[in-house]
Amino acid sequence: MENLKNKTIGVIFGGQSPEHEVSIITGELVLSELKKQGYKVVPIYIARNGQWIVSNKLDKLKFFKGSNLEIKNKLKKIQNYLLDINKSAKFGKLVFKQNKKFIAKEIIIDIVLPAFHGQFGEDGTIQGLLEFLDIPYVGNNVVASAMTMDKAVSLNLCYSQNISTVNFKVLKKSLVKNIENSCEKITKKLNYPLFVKPARLGSSIGISKANNKDELKQAVEVAFSYDLKIVIEEAVNNLSDLTCAVLEKKDGDLQTSLVQESIFDGDFFNYDDKYLEDGGAQLGKNDKKLVIPAKIDKEVEKKIKKLSKKVFRAFDCSGMARVDFLYNNKSKKLYVGEINTIPGTFYHHLWKASGVSLQKVIDELLRVAMKNYKNKNRVDNKLRMEILTEANSLKLQYNDKK
Repeated sequence: MENLKNKTIGVIFGGQSPEHEVSIITGELVLSELKKQGYKVVPIYIARNGQWIVSNKLDKLKFFKGSNLEIKNKLKKIQNYLLDINKSAKFGKLVFKQNKKFIAKEIIIDIVLPAFHGQFGEDGTIQGLLEFLDIPYVGNNVVASAMTMDKAVSLNLCYSQNISTVNFKVLKKSLVKNIENSCEKITKKLNYPLFVKPARLGSSIGISKANNKDELKQAVEVAFSYDLKIVIEEAVNNLSDLTCAVLEKKDGDLQTSLVQESIFDGDFFNYDDKYLEDGGAQLGKNDKKLVIPAKIDKEVEKKIKKLSKKVFRAFDCSGMARVDFLYNNKSKKLYVGEINTIPGTFYHHLWKASGVSLQKVIDELLRVAMKNYKNKNRVDNKLRMEILTEANSLKLQYNDKK
């Protein structure tokens, strides 16, 4: 087996999404674990304005504590490196070069580990850049990342695969001429209460519950302020909010975690529950908000684990994913809620409770990443067509004369 500890791993985190700070927490946790395991690592931070900053000074969470102005001033003191696209494409590695005219140092990354959440990172954008440069990276590919990031697309794909979802409708801002009229049409198809969500945002940001037409109109306006496409779903009564994580192994087998139940006092498991109250349940620090394993029937547990694997395969996921479920305790109906390809802190608390260390999770992710990279490069994409050499059409001759 290839010794990946000879490779330099770049952990990319931050980004321009509203989930920027959650990504910093995930990135720093992964950096710390990689260093503990003896890997060579380089932090790659993407600021809110899109600037890429590469420095080992960014490898501790305390760097990012303080006001926005304090953090901005600290970042200004870091030596500026620029991504060299030409060299990166030539060598199949991320190459960063000091912004100097003479004797500029380089930082070279062999494998990229994205620790983003939300748009501009978890949605296939960074994966597309890495594919273009032919650089190995951890996790899901462009298509799987894009599909799972978009709740509208993922719900429709689940429906096409006979995977149960709640009743839902999709609204695009560009097609909505009058919000009230659109809401009226929605309520002819869906029953209150309803949940309104930005289609391409996570961490429960921008989600509202609507019990009547006034609340629905307001919820739609809020969701449209975060995204140009929104999803409106029927609420599930007698609800248990359940989660199962999936980890791909190098041999292709899938391992599922225990099933987790999230406990909340409000209408849904919101941002405060996940990240703020008592250290945050999503960060594995607020045990009062989590029940692991969930107190559900064994048959329901088996069904969730089986469905989690089915969803993972249906979306052609790779590496890891987290699948969220909505369960009606009275009707015993189970619905897939959404799929997350880069769970916050890699959901290490759930894997730990399942007997899998964060070290094991990261090792598997790196092995799968290298396997995928090698398999991809076995495919012949070097075919050269001689159209311009052989063609003799009047159109081509005309263009040449011009």
